[in-house]
Amino acid sequence: MWDAVITVFINVLLYIYDFVGNNFGLAIIVFTLLIRLITYPLNARQMKSTQAMQDLQQSKEWQDIQKKYKNDREKLAQEQMRIYQEKGVSPFGSCLPTLIQFPIIIALYQSITRSLAVTPLQLLDLSKHITNGAALIPLNRDFLWMDLSQPERIYILGFGIPLLAIVVAATSYLQTKLMTPTTAANPSDQSSQMTRMMGLYMPLFMGWLAYSFPSGLAVYFITGNIASIVQYGLMGRLDWRNLLPKRNKSE
Repeated sequence: MWDAVITVFINVLLYIYDFVGNNFGLAIIVFTLLIRLITYPLNARQMKSTQAMQDLQQSKEWQDIQKKYKNDREKLAQEQMRIYQEKGVSPFGSCLPTLIQFPIIIALYQSITRSLAVTPLQLLDLSKHITNGAALIPLNRDFLWMDLSQPERIYILGFGIPLLAIVVAATSYLQTKLMTPTTAANPSDQSSQMTRMMGLYMPLFMGWLAYSFPSGLAVYFITGNIASIVQYGLMGRLDWRNLLPKRNKSE
């Protein structure tokens, strides 16, 4: 099953690669936008879940239990779960599309590395996945200043600077901040804590992936982040207030 997914990804990439004039970097960008289009229903569901969570956490009932049980975390968690169930809101609904994208990321990584085959053994393995387009092999690995089959570095005075990894981490952080609604939730709220942790650790994790793996994956990350920001912006869902430092209100 997984091998079949890799085969589909590779052939779609090769088709786009041929269509855009043998530019694999551009093929990755087009492929990313195509994936975003296909997964749009999931993103729309994420936006709906995020908005429902925002409305819930700004409701009077939610604020009342924050004050009433602020010193009893166990009871607070129970009351929060009760309200989630009554309102039909899942505290993890906004995280689902992100989790679903991990298999896509893994499949894309394997597709890129296999498509950029160089050695005879790698070329033989690639030939097993190609249904059409064998004449395109080997692919052009150059895109801008990068070799898409290698982790990206810009060398200045002998030091390798992972520019794309920095951009991936920055755009991931910016995407998370802009697309997370501002709420008046209690800082001790478990869902708020989880959101803050995800907002910090996920950009670092994505940056580490871009630092460690072929730069083609970083191109995918950056394109996806920018596409998401633009998509939310066109829908008027970006929360620019999240870029400003928040002052902790006294309880």
